[in-house]
Amino acid sequence: MLRSIKQLYGKTLGASDGDIGKVKDFYFDDHQWAVRYVIAETGTWLLGRLVLISPPAFGNFHQDGNRLLVNLTRQQIEKSPPIESHKPVSRQYEEEYNRYYGWPSYWTEGSHLQNGGEPHLRSTLALSGYQNFTGYKIQTSDEVIGHATDFIMDDKSWAICHLVVETGHWFSRREIAISPKDIERISYEESKVFVKVTKEAILEAPEYHVPPLGAT
Repeated sequence: MLRSIKQLYGKTLGASDGDIGKVKDFYFDDHQWAVRYVIAETGTWLLGRLVLISPPAFGNFHQDGNRLLVNLTRQQIEKSPPIESHKPVSRQYEEEYNRYYGWPSYWTEGSHLQNGGEPHLRSTLALSGYQNFTGYKIQTSDEVIGHATDFIMDDKSWAICHLVVETGHWFSRREIAISPKDIERISYEESKVFVKVTKEAILEAPEYHVPPLGAT
């Protein structure tokens, strides 16, 4: 089932014994293009603490109205390793986190030795923007053609299937979908997504309609 990540922001997260907070953000792997963690804002329960929830905790991604159900208890989440919101998630933290829950690592053996030990985890909220914030600009070989507005995720594999882009004024501000395989790189310094798609291809792309909640 395809899910719009933007539509999931703010959803209540329910543990097996009570609510634990709301969805604040998603961290995805910008090499494998898969969501690795849901970022939960716990509010007054844990005094505003942010916690990571890994896809295995969601099982079959069951949604009960505006609540997403998590196969964990409040005590498990409360005692999980804390994260520092102003620092990137390190591989060392991820290893500690997976040991705590007894979950397998998503990276291959030895990959933690690369890139200084840091995973390639990025915020969907930062890239796509939300509410009053504009997402990263989309740069073709010709020019900037718009900005990112959403990610479309497969809730079984948690793979990101599409990056949704709103095109610029020259194309009447319609939304199109770009496949991760057409993304060359992301520049976090420039706040840009560089794509291998030409302006002409964008012009010919059909308009993309974000699937409503629950669409397959």
